[in-house]
Amino acid sequence: MYKNILVPIAPDHINDCQDQLAAAQRLLAEDGRIVALSVVEELPSYVGSYFPKEQVQESIERFDKALKAAMPSDRIETHVVSGHPTNTVLTWARKHGVECIVVASHREGLSGLLLGSTAARVVRHAKCSVVVLR
Repeated sequence: MYKNILVPIAPDHINDCQDQLAAAQRLLAEDGRIVALSVVEELPSYVGSYFPKEQVQESIERFDKALKAAMPSDRIETHVVSGHPTNTVLTWARKHGVECIVVASHREGLSGLLLGSTAARVVRHAKCSVVVLR
């Protein structure tokens, strides 16, 4: 059993994360914690100049509300941050002493045979256990 589990959830999959959360709850030690982390990708500077500066913060706040609403338990912490998805997940895990990361892979069509690029990089570079759900 793990005491500190991270569940990265893509902003466009907030409503499809129940399997990940259920798996994390099964792996969780009695006194453990689950953190659901959603990463809003930063806009490249050449694109960002066309958007108001508060656009990223507004997106983070909107995703944070949606993420909290999708949680099956109020014991699951939620955090929404901006950054590069893979780097942010790996950095978060390292800084917060995460023991296990529960990621989802793609499911439709040919991509169902492969891990998504973020999940694949997390599996390769994480310094902790990684559980991949298919």
